[in-house]
Amino acid sequence: MDRSQKADAVAALSSTFAESGVVVITRNLGLTVAQSTDLRAKMRDAGASYKVAKNRLARLALKDTDYEALGDMLTGPTALATSTDPVAAAKAAVEFAKTNDKLEIVGGSMGGQLLDEAGVKALASMPSLDELRGRLVGLVNAPATKIAQVVNAPAAKLARVFGAYSTKEAA
Repeated sequence: MDRSQKADAVAALSSTFAESGVVVITRNLGLTVAQSTDLRAKMRDAGASYKVAKNRLARLALKDTDYEALGDMLTGPTALATSTDPVAAAKAAVEFAKTNDKLEIVGGSMGGQLLDEAGVKALASMPSLDELRGRLVGLVNAPATKIAQVVNAPAAKLARVFGAYSTKEAA
């Protein structure tokens, strides 16, 4: 890798860090190509990205960002999982680490908040942004549904009473 390629790699990582809501650092302890491809596919499905980068270049890219404190975690064979959704990358990484012991969660950061392994796992247990939006829509929609049920209830009861009288008179 020559000097211009390194500069391009640092610029690409810097832009990734600038757009990310969360960065999770993982340690690869002998992942095969198939396992790595599977992990990347799961990250992509969750709306996250997974990149193996040289630690030195990643430290340079972290400078002057909210994630600058992550530089100390970049030792050994590491990779970076990033996403704009604060939960997606953490959730995908933790789910994959549960089924594969060759991937270790080192830590991460959400904005300026540094997270250890337990913090990343706690973040992964939270509902995603889309799930929260769905819950919010459900909560907003629930009162309207209840009002419609209350308004229609007397008419339904009246119809049942008339139905009961008509079956009583017919018998």
